[in-house]
Amino acid sequence: MSRQCIAFILATLLSFAMAVPALAGQTVFVSILPQQFFVNRIAGDLADVHVLVPPGASPHTYEPSPRQMVALSKASAYFTIGVEFEKAWLPRLRGANPDLRFISAEAGITKIPMAGRHEHDGDEAKVHGPAHAGHDGDEILDPHIWLAPDNARIIARNTCQGLVAIDPGHAETYRANLDALLKDIETTDGRLRDILGPIPKDRRMFMVFHPSWGYFARQYDLTQLPIESKGNEPSPRDLAEIIRHGRELGIRVIFVQPQFSRRSAKVIASELDAQIAVLDPLSEDWESNMISVGEAFRKASQK
Repeated sequence: MSRQCIAFILATLLSFAMAVPALAGQTVFVSILPQQFFVNRIAGDLADVHVLVPPGASPHTYEPSPRQMVALSKASAYFTIGVEFEKAWLPRLRGANPDLRFISAEAGITKIPMAGRHEHDGDEAKVHGPAHAGHDGDEILDPHIWLAPDNARIIARNTCQGLVAIDPGHAETYRANLDALLKDIETTDGRLRDILGPIPKDRRMFMVFHPSWGYFARQYDLTQLPIESKGNEPSPRDLAEIIRHGRELGIRVIFVQPQFSRRSAKVIASELDAQIAVLDPLSEDWESNMISVGEAFRKASQK
């Protein structure tokens, strides 16, 4: 083979190598499936996104598998969102991969108290108030920040900033994709207001097993009534109070999610002659899931 031919081949290979995006072939991790939606929309094919918590698992209790730990040791970036397991595992991930860059997708979001089931006051029960304080006196804050368009805008901007920091060479692409995503979030918000706005004031309460929908409820003037409290099933006495309160409010639908037991919800639904409907706060397609959730609440208000 002539020197000219070899030089041509090397030059061609070099040009291909230089054309490869900065994130191509590298692993970017997120904690939960909804985050994948935001990273994919902004990065497109410039990032290979992996989700730590698999479908059906709970981000409250999940522990990474050995295989995931190996992949994380080779990852270039991790986008956090403030779910519970991150508190215990992020320090370990830093130890496993000192070069791993952590990007906060939740930065700038003010968290609200986690909705509690009730507080006893003699024979009365105050339902849907703030959660009890933890054992150390700290208030429990709601981690489900992605379940409202107002927060989704912040998550999208934080995600874009993180991608630009990792790969400044494609900043223009990321920012253009962010602009398109923000327009879609605005459209989703408008559709939800059209869907939920006409619901009468006395029909804007809904019963859920796990109180995942606090931010959604706040943005659209709804009230969620949780069955569980801090991850615990209700006691027989609590169950009786929930059923009594459900009858008073005319609850016809109880919302559950795939990651939690439906045992208590089934008992309550049977007593109230109510239906059980499944809502998944961890759905991968954030945009379509938000519309589905809005439609589910609207239908529940018409029962």
